[in-house]
Amino acid sequence: MNNVMTKERLVQILDQAVQDVTECTAGVRLFQGGQPPENDLCTIQITFDKGFRTSLTLCADTRLLYRMACNSFHEESVSPEDLEEFSKEYFNVLCGRVAGAMFRATRIPAHFGPPVFYRGSYEPKGCEIQFVLTYRNEYSEGAQLIHHVPCSDGDGVISNEE
Repeated sequence: MNNVMTKERLVQILDQAVQDVTECTAGVRLFQGGQPPENDLCTIQITFDKGFRTSLTLCADTRLLYRMACNSFHEESVSPEDLEEFSKEYFNVLCGRVAGAMFRATRIPAHFGPPVFYRGSYEPKGCEIQFVLTYRNEYSEGAQLIHHVPCSDGDGVISNEE
């Protein structure tokens, strides 16, 4: 494996993508910090299957995702199915932004599978958490973006496949 990006640089890329995509697509400003979301959660997860051995998980208050979906659709309410579809599309756009930024930084093309939506919290198997970014909006609705790496790869850098 080649070490291609430090954890600090990856944190910068992920944070910028979260803030930009969330504000542009859903009209919601997120701020780093605060307590992690605790109750009524939804999780969206993707795995990078080419280019990098990593995965991203967004665990968020359902209220936050609901607010984002309503803003995006310009509706006062959305169905549970619309909430799921919005959440997957939002995360797909977010991960696309991340993949693009990673390519510009490393010249390694990345590919990820389709986002998977879960009611409640979910942690991918065979992975360990490298770091977590915690966010809150002005209504104290929260989310965490969790970066996972394969188990026992704790060297602090993101790696590409050999």
